[in-house]
Amino acid sequence: MKTRTVELVASPREPHFVGDGFRVHNFIPSGFRMDMERMDPFIMLDYNSKFIFSPSETPRGVGAHPHKGFETVTIAYKGKVQHHDSFGGGGIISEGDVQWMTAANGLLHKEFHEEEWSKKGGEFQMVQLWVNLPAKDKRTTPKYQAIKNEQIQHVNLANDLGFIEVIAGNYEGVKGAATTFTNIEMYNAKLKKGGEATFVFPSHYNTAVLVIEGNITINKSEEVPTDHLALMQNDGEQFSLQANEDSVVLVLSGEPIQEPIAAHGPFVMNTHQELVEAFNDFNQGKFGYLED
Repeated sequence: MKTRTVELVASPREPHFVGDGFRVHNFIPSGFRMDMERMDPFIMLDYNSKFIFSPSETPRGVGAHPHKGFETVTIAYKGKVQHHDSFGGGGIISEGDVQWMTAANGLLHKEFHEEEWSKKGGEFQMVQLWVNLPAKDKRTTPKYQAIKNEQIQHVNLANDLGFIEVIAGNYEGVKGAATTFTNIEMYNAKLKKGGEATFVFPSHYNTAVLVIEGNITINKSEEVPTDHLALMQNDGEQFSLQANEDSVVLVLSGEPIQEPIAAHGPFVMNTHQELVEAFNDFNQGKFGYLED
């Protein structure tokens, strides 16, 4: 089996705010050669690195806004977020939880810091991914998966030096908690210092790792520090992570959909005409109703 090598290590870009509740570094799409086509099916990755929000009686966040044609995945590492959408999906995600929303044929949603957490403030750290949908699934009915941490199965590593949380896909026979439309592998590797984990994905799967906490080495040769993302080449199937200190690493790998991408703002379709239709559907109220 051939080793998959590191293509580049990307440092976090200057942060910007999404609404007033999410201070994010954008990795996908970016100027690091990680555009939507290169990272297909992952078409956006915003990373809210560890940030302290002061207490607020009015929860910070993002008011009602539309999405169509893809899925949003929010992984909570610190803090709490409350979600509502126009198809009845919603709930609170806390540390260790995952929210997987399929916008598909179109909906409105809003995300705010959970009310009681907001009043106290504190450390906040999250990842939001946009996962593209194949053309045949872009018009399916929206759905919502609220995945609590206790629902996420894990695989223990040798010598009690950590474990792998399987959010989606399959790791060493353990199936992920999320259901997906395409082949997606998504794990949190939680490694103690000295811990090592090996991953095997088909060589054509687009693959990246984001260091949430700690410091790792890939294939015993390429160091990746906190808040940095390593993009892997499509030149092999297997690679390994070694923890230089206690570390948390988000591992992403997905089979490319390989269809045309037409994206504008909150809509990701296959053609310009479909984008026009998406805006028309939104303006005609076909995404439902949701108060700010």
